Amino acid sequence: MSRIYFHIDLNAFFASAEELLDPSLKGKPVAISGNTRRSVVSTASYEARKYGVHSAMPISEAMHRCRDLIVIPGHYSWYRELSQQFISIVSSYTDQIEQASIDECYADMTEPIMKFAKPLDLAWQLQRRILNETGIPCSIGVGPNMFLAKMASDMKKPMGITVLRIRDVPDKMWPLPISDMRGVGARTLPLMEELNIRTIGDLANYRDINALRPVFGKNTDEMLARANGHDSRVIETESDRKSMGVSETLLEDITDYDEIRGLIRILSRRLSERLRKSDKAGFRISLRICYYNFRNADRSRRSEQPLWRADDIFVQAMALFDDHWEEGEAIRLLGISVSEFTNDSFYISQMNLFDEKEYAKQEVKEIMADLNRQLGTKAFVRASTLLKEEEK
Repeated sequence: MSRIYFHIDLNAFFASAEELLDPSLKGKPVAISGNTRRSVVSTASYEARKYGVHSAMPISEAMHRCRDLIVIPGHYSWYRELSQQFISIVSSYTDQIEQASIDECYADMTEPIMKFAKPLDLAWQLQRRILNETGIPCSIGVGPNMFLAKMASDMKKPMGITVLRIRDVPDKMWPLPISDMRGVGARTLPLMEELNIRTIGDLANYRDINALRPVFGKNTDEMLARANGHDSRVIETESDRKSMGVSETLLEDITDYDEIRGLIRILSRRLSERLRKSDKAGFRISLRICYYNFRNADRSRRSEQPLWRADDIFVQAMALFDDHWEEGEAIRLLGISVSEFTNDSFYISQMNLFDEKEYAKQEVKEIMADLNRQLGTKAFVRASTLLKEEEK
């Protein structure tokens, strides 16, 4: 039986989230970005996009293109909260979910869709629920594989629902510019143009496969298959994944060592919580550094003991960072991941027995810190009392 995949994409997510915090922004050109010389646009509202403003554009150029552009620094904790609500809604229909990023996911809806009289009723209901419960609009692509679902979701924004079947590929997908194809990026595009490949159809019908191999390498056959509407991938759920990671894209480049160290500490805690919830511990830790000029450095090392505790992840990640950071180079993104998972039931049992209380204590500490910052000394004292009660 053929599968039915949804790709759900939150529209202009950061900008839409900011409109919820400040409704006066609705209908105005908004960009999420820092405001220094090297800052770039993280995302832009659809009103700003009409002026040619787009993600990764230098903020100076964005402000030149749109004189009325409203630049907002962003609220990442708020974005994460909305993202969790989004995934929770999708999870109420299926457990076959692969989260691709903070604002998009794939879902295998083959079985859930059978409960609806009309196939698109599920997509319509899901879209309305996400809008009503989070306040964020989304587009949904429906296809027989993950690639076509993704391509479909990009075809109509905002609040679009698009079906893209294999038989629709020649008419709906082939005429699209090659830059619209997932997997063709800024570095690949000029190479495609040199081969006179201007559309997805040009790639799908390209006969000189040997000329494509220097461009796509080991992914050449896969890219040709996708251009023809085929994709053999299946949903990779959290528990299925061979690695698990977290990352943070910064609105401002950072060079301060203590600030970087603090970010790695936060990422270690997030990753530890995800590992614990999935009952996973792994031997290999990887660190990704993306510099201000979008140059990536990926490094990894193997630990003698499985990693899942935040402190252990932090120590290993800092060791990798200290060994490989080009000191003084501004950083745009940091990411940490753990792989080579152990199947040893001893470590999984240790995670369950040891970490539940530790995480409860950590949550109270974080609440305490937030209250102290927001409400002052009385709240701090009350939180301290709660912490002591928890420890008892």
